[in-house]
Amino acid sequence: MTNHDATSWLQSKSLPYIGLGIGILALGMSAIFVRWADAPGPVTGFYRLFLSTIFLTPFFIRRSSHNKSSLNKKTIIFPFLGGILLALDLAFWSTSVFYTSAANSTLLGNTAPLWVSLGAWLIFREKLTGNFWFGLALAMAGAVLIVGSDFFIHPRLGIGDLMAAAAGVFYGGYYLATQRGRQHFDSISYVWLMGVIASVSLALINLGLGHSLGGYSKETWLVFGATALVSQIIGYISISFAMGHLPASVVAPTMVGQPIMTTILAIPLLGEIPRPIQLLGGAIALTGIFLVNRAYHQKSDKPDHRTD
Repeated sequence: MTNHDATSWLQSKSLPYIGLGIGILALGMSAIFVRWADAPGPVTGFYRLFLSTIFLTPFFIRRSSHNKSSLNKKTIIFPFLGGILLALDLAFWSTSVFYTSAANSTLLGNTAPLWVSLGAWLIFREKLTGNFWFGLALAMAGAVLIVGSDFFIHPRLGIGDLMAAAAGVFYGGYYLATQRGRQHFDSISYVWLMGVIASVSLALINLGLGHSLGGYSKETWLVFGATALVSQIIGYISISFAMGHLPASVVAPTMVGQPIMTTILAIPLLGEIPRPIQLLGGAIALTGIFLVNRAYHQKSDKPDHRTD
């Protein structure tokens, strides 16, 4: 093997893992950006989606000729539903960041794999293995330790944990809608359509809550731009790149690293030191989520119906 061949082989093997690591780091910053922004959480969530959707618009237009055959009343329901569910997820999750720790909100907001698997079982009648149910039991036990410890110490923190858990349910619904929607649209087209619906939904949510979308400081606008660029664009593109070269059975369980990354980053950036009971509950929940991911994706790891 020549030096050139060896370098090409190394890059082909290492780049997907580098992309996965970058994606986890970028997504792990999400809660940090929400805290840094001097604005309500749903407002930060709105600009995260709105600005990233504007960035993707030229790429969506380039694919417009391919979208005409896919865009109809039967298929538009999936990005429409996905956008609404994502808006609800971001509204609940970004608000929870102000009522509980960044680590807790990220961990409980990332319980989506549990709800995806349960939804697939209830709605699509997919069979689940014993490993899944064991993982689910562990994840729920860990979540109880986290939520329970906060709720009894300070009810306000417990409410934040519950809001983050609710966000995880909505995020799971988003995944289920996306699973079907991606059978009809390529990834950029689906993300753009979903982003438009989610942006409109979040704008209406902010209007209903009485949150202004303007009048913020220059520093806050920089945070809005950073969360759109880092958390949404770099984060999701990096994960999508990794998923194009690595099996879902590798990528999905590795995503449990996101709340771990947030916990680590929150120590120097937010000064949040997790309590021992939270560390124990988090470790148990992460183990359960890992087992759920592995059990589900070993069973249903299939190639995408669309090409990107």
